[in-house]
Amino acid sequence: MTGAGGAGERTKRKRPGARPKLSLRYRLIALALLPMLVVAPILIGGTMYRWWGKFDSLLITKVNGDLTIAHQYLAQLVEDTGGRIQALGDSAQFARLLDQGDPAALEAWLARSREALGLDFLYLRAPGGGLRAASPAGMRLHGPGEWPIVEEARRSGVATAIDLFTGEQLAAIDDGLARRARVELVPTKAAVPTDRTAETRGMVIHAAAAPGVGEAGELEQPPPGTLVGGLLLNRNLGFIDTINALVYRQASLPEGSEGTATLFLDDVRVSTNVRLFTKDRALGTRVSAEVRQHVLGKGRVWLDRAFVVNDWYISAYEPIVDSHGDRIGMLYVGFLETPFRTAKNGTVLAVVVAFLLATAVTVPVFLRWARNIFKPLERMNATIAKVDEGDLGARTGASRGEDEIARVSGHLDDLLDRLQERDRELRDWAEELNVRVEERTRELREANARLEAATQQLVMSEKLAAIGEITAGVAHEINNPIAVIQGNLDVAREQIGAEANATARNEFRLIDQQIHRIQIIVTKLLRFARPEEYAGYAESQSPAEVIDDCLPLVAHLMEKADIEVVRDDRAARRVVMNRVELQQVLINLMSNAIQAMPEGGALYLRSFDRDRDRDRDRETGVVVEVRDTGRGIAPDMLTRIFDPFFTTKGRDGTGLGLSISQTLIGRAGGRIDAVSAPGEGTTFTIWLPAA
Repeated sequence: MTGAGGAGERTKRKRPGARPKLSLRYRLIALALLPMLVVAPILIGGTMYRWWGKFDSLLITKVNGDLTIAHQYLAQLVEDTGGRIQALGDSAQFARLLDQGDPAALEAWLARSREALGLDFLYLRAPGGGLRAASPAGMRLHGPGEWPIVEEARRSGVATAIDLFTGEQLAAIDDGLARRARVELVPTKAAVPTDRTAETRGMVIHAAAAPGVGEAGELEQPPPGTLVGGLLLNRNLGFIDTINALVYRQASLPEGSEGTATLFLDDVRVSTNVRLFTKDRALGTRVSAEVRQHVLGKGRVWLDRAFVVNDWYISAYEPIVDSHGDRIGMLYVGFLETPFRTAKNGTVLAVVVAFLLATAVTVPVFLRWARNIFKPLERMNATIAKVDEGDLGARTGASRGEDEIARVSGHLDDLLDRLQERDRELRDWAEELNVRVEERTRELREANARLEAATQQLVMSEKLAAIGEITAGVAHEINNPIAVIQGNLDVAREQIGAEANATARNEFRLIDQQIHRIQIIVTKLLRFARPEEYAGYAESQSPAEVIDDCLPLVAHLMEKADIEVVRDDRAARRVVMNRVELQQVLINLMSNAIQAMPEGGALYLRSFDRDRDRDRDRETGVVVEVRDTGRGIAPDMLTRIFDPFFTTKGRDGTGLGLSISQTLIGRAGGRIDAVSAPGEGTTFTIWLPAA
């Protein structure tokens, strides 16, 4: 009742009967119109955007394929030129003319061959330089050195390239060739500014063949020279029209579009079928600065739309490299963009019109369906508001048999009552179950902890007892033969005399040392097996003084490696423990630390006061910490380092040092722990009760 009254008061503060800022009516209307007016435009827009990109991508793919065809035709033309000149040099007639030695007959044959092959010049260059015969007659060579293709032909038999000839070089071959290569420059929008008025250089398909050179580059016979020919590409309209006919066959482009092809010398059109406004070929016009920088400057292929003379074209440009490895021009193919852009725009317009027509037809239907939903829901909302105000007799007035919403409104009150009751019962059961589970879990954890502790103590006790019995027996059995050996050794010294005794002094000394070492090991075993018999007298000790006594005893170990000792003595309390036993523990830990740092490092020795909680009491004590920066201990070994006879030193250790140290510290009421990680060093922490 309190919750109902509070809800009624809150409703009154919200002005009962007032419409919310965003009523169910408007949300349902928005939901009805959302698919058509929001989702559909987004999907259509996204699809059109993706289609637009794919359309452009297809155009780029097409022009790239067109460029591939043009490139292959040009490469094939260059290769065929070299092959035909090579065949000419390998012909029997050429060999016969060389044998005859008639220069006039050779020049006449070169003239006929040049005309038959459609070349602009053809000459035979002597092995040592100079011309043996040439066509056209009277041509001469101009320029420094040999062409790279001539040198390559002498090595491999044939070589071809597209080379750049200067106006002087063309004029030296033939004045008509130089005049044909000259192209007057036409001012072009967006081109790189220039002061030149004409392009006088010529782009030539250059081929050379060396008769007598085999496929392996070896001379099959004395070389008669190098046969060199060339075809000027400037104003070679038949060549460029052939490319255009191959790439853009009839009906390969939509109506209104046209394909174009162009050969550029540097950035100047020297052979093209691109037309000016006067329908003349656009010879002498220049490519845009952006395309020039991309293709000639960076050596990349251009695949994008570009402004060509007077309109936008989907264009492809690739650089042309001469025999010197320099970029001397470009090969271009492209087609007019306008028909494709018109088709794209028309498609987009058709989609937009179709969408608007579909919207005009479907939106009224959606609104009617929405009204059939939100009207009953508004009645239910008004009824719930009246119930919140305290009018328990308010009803929706909907018949149960009309539709699903009407039936829901009829069962609403009963459903809410049953749901609230069930929820309250479930919460009570869940709370009680959680309490029981928590109690049982806590009991199980405590029992498990006690069981584990008891098991560990039992295993350790059994292990130590067994090891103690074995150790005591072994130590006793070893002591007897050691005593016999020591006695016989003394008798041997007396019997062999002083002179022989001096001769074998080192041997006797070594035997004494090893006997003494065995006695020390036996003593350690007995101390481990019967610690109560070897317990010393406990007295108050200063940790810092004990550390001072230990350092000289391990100084000889530290001399073997560059080890720095870092001390931090802050302990103000004293501890109660036998001084010799504490020294034994610390020396053992220091020795282990030094042996863990064969390459050198730092040995940290700290002592400070620290209390610990034990059996609900606070016990005062002192911590002595020995830390090294050595190689550390693996996690699987760290749990076993205090086990008797376990060692990480191989044959150099007995495995009793840490076990005895733990026994001595435990007997003094303290605790020893180890923390280590491979490659980060090891820290041993000793806690002893304060005096």
